[in-house]
Amino acid sequence: MELTVTTVLIAFAGVFLICFMKGAFGGGFSIVGIPLLSLVMDPVTAGGLLAPLFIAMDLFALRYWKPSTWSKPDLVLLLPGLVIGIGLGYLLFRVMDHRAVAIMMAIVTLIFVGLWLAAGSEVKVRPRSPPKAVACGFASGVTTMVAHSGGPPLAMYLLPLGLSKEVYAGTTSMFFTIGNATKAVPWLLLVRPAGNVWIVMAACLLAIPAGVWLGWRLHGRLDQRQVYRACYGLLMVTALKLLWDGVSGYLA
Repeated sequence: MELTVTTVLIAFAGVFLICFMKGAFGGGFSIVGIPLLSLVMDPVTAGGLLAPLFIAMDLFALRYWKPSTWSKPDLVLLLPGLVIGIGLGYLLFRVMDHRAVAIMMAIVTLIFVGLWLAAGSEVKVRPRSPPKAVACGFASGVTTMVAHSGGPPLAMYLLPLGLSKEVYAGTTSMFFTIGNATKAVPWLLLVRPAGNVWIVMAACLLAIPAGVWLGWRLHGRLDQRQVYRACYGLLMVTALKLLWDGVSGYLA
């Protein structure tokens, strides 16, 4: 990766956007900032850059999403599948067709959002489902390891529960704090940052406090309905990005 002012600024903007999403919605939508990084580095290098940064972002976000905002019963159900999914994702990383995974995840997410729109864009509270939690946690682990896109499976489980906006964001934040800490080692085994990547990483650390804080301030200004609508909208954006990545990869 060539070290230029443009590279640093674009990477900084991408990390800032990811931090903003973590502050506003607790995480899970980091993929919206990755297109900026792809302008100045390849996806594998971006993964190595983000792996340590995610840990710093999550730890800072926990200043705002404290234990009182975590849905502990749901985390107990979700986390085992997450860790197993990350482990499997690491083992399959070199042989798994990332394009097919992206397309499959995109289609499932678009169906999920489409059903919500067809139901009148209202949150209909459904009971907690342990099998669904395990499945979504596992799917999130695989996709976050393979494509930094573990948000959609988690959202598919949490959004129908109708949690308060604070509990939704706090639970998501804690989920990805554990997930990102778990996948950091596998990612650094797959690609070890060196030289210019460390310099860019150090510069991007400066984006974390302001990005998370501004996102948290936005969260405070939005009411419950607005937060949920924003989450569903971001899910659609995420799905379209995954679909583009997968299809364009095959076309290339």
